[in-house]
Amino acid sequence: MTRFFSIIALSALLMACSSSKIKDNDLATANPISTAINLSAITNDKAPVTINPGRFTQDIVTYRMPRVIQGSYDVGDFGRFIDDFKAYDYDGNEMPVNKLDMNSWTIANATKLDKIEYLVNDTYDEEKTGKFTGAEVPFSPGGTNIEPDNYVLNLHGFIGYFDSLKEAQYTLDVTAPADFERTSALQNINSKTSADGMQITTSYFAPRYFDITDNPMMYGKLDVEEFMVGDIQIVLSVYSPNKVHTAESLKETVYQMMEAQKLYLGDIDSTQRYDIYLYLSDGSKDAPKGYGALEHHTSTVVVLRERYTKEQLAKSMIDVVAHEFFHIVTPLTVHSEDVHYFDYNDPTFSKHLWMYEGVTEYFAQHFQVHEGLVDEQTYLSTIDQKILFSRQYNDSMSFTEMSEKILNKPYATNYVNVYQKGALIGMCIDILMREESNGNRSMLTLMKELSHTYGKEKPFKDDSIIEEIIAMTYPSVGEFLNTHVVGGTPIDYNVFFEKVGVHYGDIEIEAMYMQSGASMIFEANLENKNVFFTNTVGGNSFWAEQGVLANDILKKVNGITVVPENANTIMQQMYNWKLGDDTEVIIERDGKDIVIKTKLTQAYTTITGLTIDKNATEAQVNLRKAWLKGK
Repeated sequence: MTRFFSIIALSALLMACSSSKIKDNDLATANPISTAINLSAITNDKAPVTINPGRFTQDIVTYRMPRVIQGSYDVGDFGRFIDDFKAYDYDGNEMPVNKLDMNSWTIANATKLDKIEYLVNDTYDEEKTGKFTGAEVPFSPGGTNIEPDNYVLNLHGFIGYFDSLKEAQYTLDVTAPADFERTSALQNINSKTSADGMQITTSYFAPRYFDITDNPMMYGKLDVEEFMVGDIQIVLSVYSPNKVHTAESLKETVYQMMEAQKLYLGDIDSTQRYDIYLYLSDGSKDAPKGYGALEHHTSTVVVLRERYTKEQLAKSMIDVVAHEFFHIVTPLTVHSEDVHYFDYNDPTFSKHLWMYEGVTEYFAQHFQVHEGLVDEQTYLSTIDQKILFSRQYNDSMSFTEMSEKILNKPYATNYVNVYQKGALIGMCIDILMREESNGNRSMLTLMKELSHTYGKEKPFKDDSIIEEIIAMTYPSVGEFLNTHVVGGTPIDYNVFFEKVGVHYGDIEIEAMYMQSGASMIFEANLENKNVFFTNTVGGNSFWAEQGVLANDILKKVNGITVVPENANTIMQQMYNWKLGDDTEVIIERDGKDIVIKTKLTQAYTTITGLTIDKNATEAQVNLRKAWLKGK
């Protein structure tokens, strides 16, 4: 999963349930558990759900909604969103139900149980109401939405399971208005239109409960594009409430990104179909606020801002969706028993988030420079930012200990570091692998070797995988893992940058119109009720080219008088300025007005950052080429 900073996201696992067989006394037949969601019968923004499990032979059964889901390292407690839970016998009589906890219900005399019915609230609504005080609302890409024109159906929010029956087959009927678009990677086995032509019931099949949770759906007024990337069918479903963006406008970005990813991965087996469900939030109080994505085996649910420009949205899609797609490497094909035998009610967690999320994030950034989507300096700036952000967290915390205890304090608050230091761990191992092998082996080849040893249906033992990796690689990799991943010794990244001829120096970067280096170029004078340029303004190329000097007063911007009270609004307008647009700024210097009329050009500023050392040795240059461009 990916979550943005200020809004960054979270994520991790994805694998599956227990491989235990259905017990003989659980069901009298091996018929699938029949489930139904009726989107044409929404009541007070709640969706009715019916569960028909077949005939039980034991006296007491327990039905559960997930407490924790794959791909998320926080507690979702999806039972919180269930109302009016009822059980009925074969004569249509309501049966007593005992609610064990927030997510679990037991039913006695279960041999008489015919069906269960309940209503589901959507989690997006709770993001705005705060109904569940003290409980964290599920991260938006793992949540649910029930609105007249859009339904985000993360099925773990609608369908639960009976203890020990997670391996039973499921059928799911979804009834919705006939004019809805509907997308799902679950196997479609039938569609039936109502007599009046107003509703369509689509029937799906899931081999086990894991497939229910692993295959989200999106229904409603969607924009859908389907296209091929090599031998993979890509289905891109976009919901843009104000029609700002379309699937067609994003198609080329997604195509180029996934084509580059396939080239980067090489011979790693991939899926035949991959679904991308993109919900664009308009930022209103009713809209979801958890921006990022949640991965599944063959799909991802993404929530981003609708107000993004086309270019901003394309950049975010590359960063976010690329990360989720790379999860087909780990933990899809390389994962531990904790992931494979996932317990939705009482999960245990693997020690190896450095691999599941960290290495995945490393690949999501590294493939961009490797395949030419970004240049080397842009990539190095991304690495530099990850180092900066990683230092906001406990740099002396054992990564394996944090991973295993991720739901608990103080580890939970360090989770987001898996996308920062976790990715940097992947980078360091990659450089070591390339150094030790004269450029012939890498982090990616190591993951390929592990995927051949294990695979989708063969998990590794959590406590032994590091020793296995050491045996497969080099003593230097083992020393690094034991010192910096199992142990809590902070990483000296300069040691690794020295190997590849990279160092810290002055670099010119694109800047916002309010920025010089890492500083803002405006300050407010409350006494004089004005806003003025600071002495850092000369570090912004745009204003320097316009002849603006320190202490010049910013008087008007495009006809709007600037005062301290509206300065933030003016800054926001500058943030949204577009290259080539006409602008008019009036500044005051020594009591005289100066009018600046110009077309907006790109602003640049100089900062100290990670960059290529022009005095690198031949050995450093060769290792850097192997790292950034080699196979």
